[in-house]
This record gives sequence, C-alpha cells and structure tokens, in this order.
Amino acid sequence: MAGKKISREIPASESPAEALGKKAYEKELKRLHVELVKLQQWVVHKGLKVCIVFEGRDGAGKGGTIKAITERVSPRIFRVVALPAPTEREKSQMYLQRYIGHFPAAGEVVIFDRSWYNRAGVERVMDFCTPEQAKRFLGGVPLVERAMVESGIILLKYWLEVSPEEQERRLRDRIDDGRKIWKLTPMDVKSFTRWDDYTRARDEMFAATDSSWAPWFVARSEDKKRVRLNVISHLLEHVPYKKVPANKVTLPKRKIGRSKGAAYPFKYVPDYVPAESGPAKSRKVK
Repeated sequence: MAGKKISREIPASESPAEALGKKAYEKELKRLHVELVKLQQWVVHKGLKVCIVFEGRDGAGKGGTIKAITERVSPRIFRVVALPAPTEREKSQMYLQRYIGHFPAAGEVVIFDRSWYNRAGVERVMDFCTPEQAKRFLGGVPLVERAMVESGIILLKYWLEVSPEEQERRLRDRIDDGRKIWKLTPMDVKSFTRWDDYTRARDEMFAATDSSWAPWFVARSEDKKRVRLNVISHLLEHVPYKKVPANKVTLPKRKIGRSKGAAYPFKYVPDYVPAESGPAKSRKVK
C-alpha cells in the first residue's frame, strides 16, 4: 500500500447519518466503556502492547475522542502522550528519538495525541523542517513502524477528517468560549489559511505511510458523538481481547464505631454557591 496514489479529497458519506441524540449516544458509550474495561484487563493479563496514533487537522475532534476512550479506564494502563514543541536538545536528536521512549511496554495502551507524524504535517506545512527532512521521514517511518509491529506492538493509526466548514465553526466557537480558548493557539490561527497545503501534505503522507502492516484508518468527524463511537468500536474490533475470568467481588463485613474521631480543628472546604453573574463565590459551612 505504501507509495500508492490517492485522490485529493476524501469522499463524504453517500448517505450521511442523522446527528446522534444525547440519550442514544450516552447509552451506547456506556456499553462500549464496559468493553474497554474488559480490553484493559485483557491487555494486562496477556501483557499486550498497544499503540494508538491520532492525527487530523485542528478542530477535527482528536481530544474529545481520546477523552471518550480514556474516561473510564485506568490512566496507569491507558497513557495519553501529547508532547510539547521539542526543546533545543531534542531538536539535535534523531527525529523519532523523543517518541520512542513513550512506546508501550507489556500491559500498556499508549495513545498519541499527535505523534511523529507532526513532521509530515504541521512541521512541513509551517516550514519547521526542510523538504529534504520531510522526504527522509516519509521514506523511513514505514520501516520504523514495521519494526514496532514485529516487536509485538499492536499499532493503530487514525486520521480524523473534518470539512473546512465544520472546522471553521469549531474554531470560531473556541474564540467565544472561555472553556475552550486555550485550544486556539497562535499556530492554529496561522495554520487556518493553509487548508490546501495541509491537504497536499496529508495526501503525500498517506501515499508514503499507508502500509499493510500499519495502515491508516480515516474517521469522518463532522458529528463528534458519532466519530467517538465509531473509533471506539473500531478499536475494540482491531485489538483481540476476551473477558478475563474473575471471581465475583463481594465486600467483607466491617465494624465501625470502635474508634472515635479526633477533636481536630479541620479546615473544611466551604460549600460553593453558584453566582448568577460575576466571579465565583462561596459560603462557609455553619
């Protein structure tokens, strides 16, 4: 598959599904969370090594999808790696060096919120690397990923695809929402006008790195709820697992009241009282 030519635009679904309602979404997400816990237990039981890569344009929904995967599992087993910009020391290293240290050991699932593919995307488009460096990366990374797979790592690579209209709506929403403004970085603003450059970079990345041992899976992310369910379901299908046999958990009996609490002047956190407007206020417990 590596080296093949692909079309410039990823086709939209012929019959787009209706927006998923909150109730239906939460019901199905709960069921999938139960399966993710079973997967987690199986990964630990069998010592599996799972590496999941999430890539996509700004506002494609990577963070929300990763949160949906990890919110009911252990952060000690499902580790999220979101590296900052490289330091001067890291810039002097072999490019992949700072990522290799985060690869999974036995009993771990590592999720990369952006990954070594920064070189094929933002670094290339925004001139943080030379064309020669990008070309060497695209030529060499399939070999690295083959070595990963041959070492026993289960590698899944997801590209979340969003339309320019939906991306713009989400980015504008970040401007007006105090909870999301941190997501809109100066680099996001600069990248906003480079849609076609990112499209070309994406296509060349797919052509060079969509290998039989580490293929790319594209998830349409116009509907955030639906893409989360789609990705989790796909993940569960591509990491073989079984329910680990276990005895039913029962709590033992206990006796309370033999020891009286100390008369200590504890400093209690006051109850919070929501304010209709203005800064947050609180009141003391009487």
